[in-house]
Formats: sequence, C-alpha cells, structure tokens
Amino acid sequence: MPLQRLKAKTTKEILWVYLLRLLKEREMYAYEIRSKLRERFGFEPALVTSYVVLYRLEKGGYVAAEWHENKKYYRLTEKGEELYNRGIEYLDNLLKKLKISANA
Repeated sequence: MPLQRLKAKTTKEILWVYLLRLLKEREMYAYEIRSKLRERFGFEPALVTSYVVLYRLEKGGYVAAEWHENKKYYRLTEKGEELYNRGIEYLDNLLKKLKISANA
C-alpha cells in the first residue's frame, strides 16, 4: 500500500533526523531515545536499527557519547545541529513543493 510505504520511508529510513531532534533537547541513552520516539512520533524502530544509526551518527561526529552509571549517553554536537537544520530545511522545502498553492 503506498501510504504504508510512505510512512516507512519517512520514519525508519530517515531515523537520524528524529534522533537528532530528540538530542537537541537534552542528552539521552539509547533505550530512552527509543521510548521517546514512540511517545513523541508514534513509531518504534527495531532495537538494532536504533543502535546502528546512533553508532553511525557518533562515527560521523554528529553525536558524542559518554558513559554515566553504566549507560551510554548521547548528545548532539555542533556538526549534528548543522546536519539536523539542513535536513529540516530540505524537508520543509519538499513539503512546500508538494503542497498545492493558491496561485497554482
């Protein structure tokens, strides 16, 4: 079904945007991030998927991690903030192009 594919593509396929959005608020550990995804955005990616995306974001310098009390906490870096802003700008522009304007 087309709508189900669209939902999958705009959630799981761009999970990094959601993760960076949550980390803009405060640092969090991975399980907490997954819970917030479900609570805030209404979807829950597979456990492995979340860790893989966090690992890639950390490796790319978009998030940094520190261990506190046996939990690995992630925080947004300046580079991650820039990536988030560019991603949101892209999505905003895409939505503007997809919407029918009164002048069209």
